[in-house]
Amino acid sequence: MGFIKEFKEFAVKGNVVDLAVAVIIGGAFGRIVTSFVADIVMPPIGLLLGGMDFADLRMILQDAYVDASGTEIPEVSINYGAFIKVVVDFLIIAFVIFLAIKGINNLKRKEEAAPAAPPAPTNEEVLLTEIRDLLKTK
Repeated sequence: MGFIKEFKEFAVKGNVVDLAVAVIIGGAFGRIVTSFVADIVMPPIGLLLGGMDFADLRMILQDAYVDASGTEIPEVSINYGAFIKVVVDFLIIAFVIFLAIKGINNLKRKEEAAPAAPPAPTNEEVLLTEIRDLLKTK
């Protein structure tokens, strides 16, 4: 019973819940960026490069063939077009994360740099200051 209670305390702590939310949002963000790259960024680039689809870019090492026993052997290729898409995905995600962290760090610096204003003196402090100043003049 102690193990279940201990696990429950661990799982409900803010850090674990925050991490779970971050992983879910990160996965969804990754799918959005993948779609953005595949459906919005790459088609115009492909058009500029002569109407090619990056998914079709590959270097064929061996063509598909049927061997003597009648088994179909698929082609062997290096799919560098798909690799280019993944690199662009990565660069966009890395840039967005960089911007987010830079923004967070700027906010932290502003909070640290803002000097805390001294609290206004209480009525007692004002009265004591006046008394001190009167005693100095006598």
